[in-house]
Amino acid sequence: MSEPRPPESTTRPPPVLDKTPPAPPPLLPDGSGRFWSARRVPAGIVAALLLAGAGVFLYDIAAVRAHRPAMHWRRALARQLAERPLDDTWVLVGAGIAAAVGLWLIALAVTPGLRDLLPMRRPHPDVRAGLRREAAALVLRDRAMEVSGVRAVRVRMRRKKAAVRAVSHFRDLDDVHADLDAVLADTLRGLGLAGPPALSVHVRRPGRRG
Repeated sequence: MSEPRPPESTTRPPPVLDKTPPAPPPLLPDGSGRFWSARRVPAGIVAALLLAGAGVFLYDIAAVRAHRPAMHWRRALARQLAERPLDDTWVLVGAGIAAAVGLWLIALAVTPGLRDLLPMRRPHPDVRAGLRREAAALVLRDRAMEVSGVRAVRVRMRRKKAAVRAVSHFRDLDDVHADLDAVLADTLRGLGLAGPPALSVHVRRPGRRG
C-alpha cells in the first residue's frame, strides 16, 4: 500500500511590495505664466468714488427736476469751465492729474502684478504653481553657506536675475567662486522655475576691522 501524501499547503507567500517611489511626471516645457493680481484695493477705491459721484449727481439732477436750484459747487464749476481758457494753469493742472490717474489705472489693468511670485514649470496642464522670491533667495543662501570657505552670503532675488554676494575667509577666491557657480546653478535648475533667472556671483574677502 502506498503511503498517504501530506496535505499540500494552501498558504501563498506574501506579495513583494515595490518600495521604489514612482518617478515624478515630466515638467511641461511651458511655464504657467505670470500670476495676475486681483487689484482689490484700486478697484474698491475707483468703485467707491464712482458710486459717490453718481449719487451726488443723481441727487442734484433730482433736485433740479423738482424745481429746486442746483448745488452751489456744480454752478461754480460750470461757470469756471465756461470762463477759464484752455491754457489756464489750473485747467492744465487738472487735466494732467486726470491723465496721470487714467494712465495709472490703465497700467494696473494691463500688467499682471504679483512681482514677488515666480511662476514655475507645470507638471500638468491643469496645475499652476509659483514660488515666492524670498523663499527662492533663502534656498540659494542656504546652499551657498554649505560651500567650503563661505563665511556670509547675501542674496538678492529678482524675476530676471539672482545676485549673490559672498564673503570668504579662507580658500582661494577663484575656487570659491567656481564652487558657488556650480552649486547655485544646480539649485536654480532644481527650483523648477519657468524662467530661471540669470546668476550673478561675487566673492570677496572680509573687510578689516578698526
